[in-house]
Amino acid sequence: MTRALSLRMRLTAIILLPVLAVAAAAGLWQLGNARQTAADVFNRSLLSAALAVANDVTISGGDALSASTRDILADTSGGQVFYHVYAPDGVIVAGYATPPVGIPRNQAEIVQPTYFDATYFGRQVSGVRVQARTEIDGFAGIFTTTVWQDASVRTAFVRQLVLRSVITISLLISTLALIIWFGVRIGLRPLLNLQDAIEMRSSDELSPIRRPVPSEVQGIVRTLNDLFSQVSRSMTAQADFISNAAHQLRNPIAGVLSLAEAVNKAPSAQEAHRRSADLLAAARETAELSNKLLILERAKSISPASARQDVRLGDCLPKWIGELRRDERGGIEVRLDVDGELGEIECDPVMLREAVRNLVDNAIRHGGPDLTTIEVSARRTPDNVCLCVADDGAGIPEDELADVPERFRQVSAGSGSGLGLSIARAVAHGHNGAFHIANRKPGLEVELQLPVL
Repeated sequence: MTRALSLRMRLTAIILLPVLAVAAAAGLWQLGNARQTAADVFNRSLLSAALAVANDVTISGGDALSASTRDILADTSGGQVFYHVYAPDGVIVAGYATPPVGIPRNQAEIVQPTYFDATYFGRQVSGVRVQARTEIDGFAGIFTTTVWQDASVRTAFVRQLVLRSVITISLLISTLALIIWFGVRIGLRPLLNLQDAIEMRSSDELSPIRRPVPSEVQGIVRTLNDLFSQVSRSMTAQADFISNAAHQLRNPIAGVLSLAEAVNKAPSAQEAHRRSADLLAAARETAELSNKLLILERAKSISPASARQDVRLGDCLPKWIGELRRDERGGIEVRLDVDGELGEIECDPVMLREAVRNLVDNAIRHGGPDLTTIEVSARRTPDNVCLCVADDGAGIPEDELADVPERFRQVSAGSGSGLGLSIARAVAHGHNGAFHIANRKPGLEVELQLPVL
């Protein structure tokens, strides 16, 4: 399994990467800006030097330069400046005899200065050429003044500007990275506290988390608390189930053991046969109770996510009722009434069959001596399929209707496990449906409402 980056690293990277991208863009912009700045500074210095040389040559006739002009030529923008002045006929008037190679030549008078890059004794130079109409020693025409400087001076200047910018940006980013790192660490402290709170939870401690947390993780805490609550309820229900099962199975198992001992100690074969019949009945009752306990627990585990089978209830009900009619007892009639087309529902058909079977069995066991008919009906509404089991038996006292669906609850003493209504209610709720029980005249009516597709 690939190990994921920590949340602190993720947040730091998410914040720093755009900053680094902006810093890189700023560095590139600064490089271009430094080059442009260097070009402007050096070009202006060279132009000032060219104008000073041209002015001194005009005044002195090319014989000498003033002290201030020589200072400019000696150290303009950190490097020596060379110059060359020639007359309209190409004769040198002043300056160095050999000008750079590669300077553009124009015959016409040029009003604006011309900046250039050329080669001077194998070295790259940058310079400016200025042409002006003037008169020196009685000779008038366009005199050309050219000044140049080694290009490495500009390169060093640009490098220095960029280096300063890079150092400044690097210091800012380093400072920002430290601030972000510790800021994220401080900001994540509530999550670390939440982690401590979660680690304190165990099977014996599932209380809700009450610590204050940021709004961004309140949904997580709410979900965890809901999960803790569900697990706690589930564990409580399991504990209750185990306790109730142990209590309810203790007597039947004790009865089976007692009858088995009685069969074993029977004085005659005839008496052993009679006692074995009682043993078989007790064993069947115990097996039925165990089976219904397991069915109830399975019914409680039903959820819309697990009940994924599309079932046409109108096709299933006749088969289910046919099975029940074969088990009719004491002449009790089981009828089926389907009102119209029921369509499809998404359900667990095995558990829904068990719910119907238990409701019918519950009516037979507890309907009383006057019970003659059990009617299973089904109808469809816009949102639900309503499945109803009604009988004409004794009914249930009104003050006991609310409690009778609870496990092991029986209104009157008699056979049965007291789990039939509990199973039906669990099946209905497991399908996101509803369970209703009510008296009618005469008898009892139990309705399951199941949502349609």
